[in-house]
Amino acid sequence: MKFGLIYELSTPRPFTAATQREVFENALEQIRVVDELGFASVWCVEHHFLEEYSHASCPDMFLTAAARETKQIRLGFGIGTCVPSMHSPIRWAEKAAFLDHLSNGRVEFGTGRSSTWNELGGFNSIIDDTKRTWDEFCRVIPKMWTEERFSYNGTYFSMPERCVLPKPMQDPHPPLWVAVTAPGTEFDAADRGMGALILSISDVERNIPRIKEYRERIKRCQPVGSFVNDQVAIANWLYCHPDDDYAKRKGDELIGTFGYMAGQTIEVSEAYPANNYTAIGLLGSLRPDPNAPGDQKKPPASGLCFGNPKTLVETIKRWEAAGADHLVFMIQAREHLAQQDVLDSLRLFAKEVMPHFSGARMSAAVNA
Repeated sequence: MKFGLIYELSTPRPFTAATQREVFENALEQIRVVDELGFASVWCVEHHFLEEYSHASCPDMFLTAAARETKQIRLGFGIGTCVPSMHSPIRWAEKAAFLDHLSNGRVEFGTGRSSTWNELGGFNSIIDDTKRTWDEFCRVIPKMWTEERFSYNGTYFSMPERCVLPKPMQDPHPPLWVAVTAPGTEFDAADRGMGALILSISDVERNIPRIKEYRERIKRCQPVGSFVNDQVAIANWLYCHPDDDYAKRKGDELIGTFGYMAGQTIEVSEAYPANNYTAIGLLGSLRPDPNAPGDQKKPPASGLCFGNPKTLVETIKRWEAAGADHLVFMIQAREHLAQQDVLDSLRLFAKEVMPHFSGARMSAAVNA
């Protein structure tokens, strides 16, 4: 079992220069600390126009800053959005390879197609094409990395023959991942030989059949890259404190704060649904039904990592038994927790929880 952090870079109002910079600098300080503590990875999402919820519009720039302040932790695009109105696959190939050199070969490249109508609509994206554009991107990017000269004539992307530079430092290229929000995307990942970065938070037991099917399908995959990246990472939440009840109360506060911000990511999709999008994501089963009686509201997901070290060891062992390889934690929401409290939580987790699990560091290209 490996451990990492994932950042939304949520920012409280008012959106002043000082407030925004504080969010970025606090996150970078946390990453410096967990690099020293032995965490395996740090991931940064890509989002646009989502006020307070996520100001992570440039994950490549954030990860570059993290790369220059760390030595070992791996740097994950979580994700690079594969929508032509937002990005060209050439630019993603260039940016990921460039960062691979700046980080001495520590990049993990996550792909996806965005999950909110606010973002897709803001770029005038064609909603019904995003699944197909993602598929085309994840097939051409590895070839840009591994072929000296590359040309392509496709449905959503074409280019004349060129040498895409630089080539990655990792041989043959960074591991490939897919962000999983809608059920079934983990099977798309398996069929293409890609790691599954499951961002829909749910109970441990609900993920057991998903992970099992992923493992079976990836055995028969036709990899889009040069190797199979057979890994399952689960997005989760973390707050570790000696007082179990206190940790859970603070965790409930984080969830409530996150839920308030996340409303803008799902309300529009519920009002204007599309066949290839469903209203789930990092909020997942954390979103309560506002009309349900108090005694009928769905309880929080059972696999959240809020508690004292003993509680967290027990919870993580359940994830391990379910087949997860990697937990990536959200640790802050709109700067709700004091920075020192976040750092203390991370240090306690590293000291009293991580020693119970082997494989702290994350290896590239597990099945190269």
